[in-house]
Amino acid sequence: MKAVKITDKIYWVGAIDWNIRDFHGYSTNRGTTYNAFLVFDKKTVLIDTVKEHFYHEMRSRINDALGARKIDYIICNHAEMDHSGALRAAIADFKPQKVFASTLGAQNIKAQLGADLPIETLADGAALDIGEDSFTFLESRMLHWPDSMVALLNKENILFSNDIFGMHYACTQRFDHEANREDWIYEFRKYYANIILPYSKIAGAFLKSVEQKGISPRIICPDHGLIWTKQIPDIMNMYHDFASQKSKRKAVIVYDTMWGSTEIMASHVADGLVSAGLEVKVFNLHHSHRSDVATELLDASAIIFGTPVINQEIFPSLGDVCTYLRGLKKEGLVGGAFGSCGWSEPALSKMEELMETLGVRPAAPMVKCKFTPSQEKLKECFDLGAAVGSAVK
Repeated sequence: MKAVKITDKIYWVGAIDWNIRDFHGYSTNRGTTYNAFLVFDKKTVLIDTVKEHFYHEMRSRINDALGARKIDYIICNHAEMDHSGALRAAIADFKPQKVFASTLGAQNIKAQLGADLPIETLADGAALDIGEDSFTFLESRMLHWPDSMVALLNKENILFSNDIFGMHYACTQRFDHEANREDWIYEFRKYYANIILPYSKIAGAFLKSVEQKGISPRIICPDHGLIWTKQIPDIMNMYHDFASQKSKRKAVIVYDTMWGSTEIMASHVADGLVSAGLEVKVFNLHHSHRSDVATELLDASAIIFGTPVINQEIFPSLGDVCTYLRGLKKEGLVGGAFGSCGWSEPALSKMEELMETLGVRPAAPMVKCKFTPSQEKLKECFDLGAAVGSAVK
């Protein structure tokens, strides 16, 4: 397999995972890449590795670029196994002089792969001379693990950003200007919404710190997805918006249905939202994945939940999506709820309790009906949507 030239000194030597469809609960319908990079100077440096199963692919690309040279250093920006899983095999095969990680990175890698691994630690702001050029390392803790860091190749002005600015997107194109913009924008948003969103305040502080240090990279090499060359201003602006949780007049309806009653109610809630001038996205959880709900919620101002009742509980899919969204910590949402039941109407109130745990501010009381909704109940659903729309700033 062939390495891909990024500059005269840098090659992509990662792997493409066309088939992965779930990444710890996040649907990856377009697969992903595990990006690794070779940097040639007086010292040859491998930056990150790949998921263990894809080691053979990375090794083939490394050998294609390496020729008669040897790897002197390996830099591990992050201990998660999609980046460190092949580290032990890479050390055994290429026998680097040194392996580097952050202090917490070294601890986490050894906890996962074995305490015998020879890893040297790098503090925030540490420098590493590799000949004509050098690296500066910046800790990026909780973006998105405590051990995360980024590496700036100073003279080349290239940032190896690990998970920051990444996305799960498998393709044969390596660079932003080669790929379909609509595809990568969705996957870029989806990655932030499902991975980085809980750490938005930290992301905002990190962006500010980078700007204060005068760092404005000409190329950004993340560990998933495309290499950024032409679209850096766009992705930076998007990250600022994401980190500030900037929202628009948009609402997300999330529901499930047993016999069609909550589905009918959902359509009337949507009409009410539209009457208030909101963009609306509707998700039936029987057909939609929780991570796609989270993606559309990234720039939304409101969320409304609809549930049937089963065994005196809300429908399990609503519990699932609420648990997932609670971990993502989307802020500033208004919303509401609706639902239908056969005889256990008190169970519907559990949906309101779940909304409270999400920090959603209700704009109107929950609309509850028994069996199929009457015209009066459908009017209440419309009014619920309109009330939520009016509450959106």
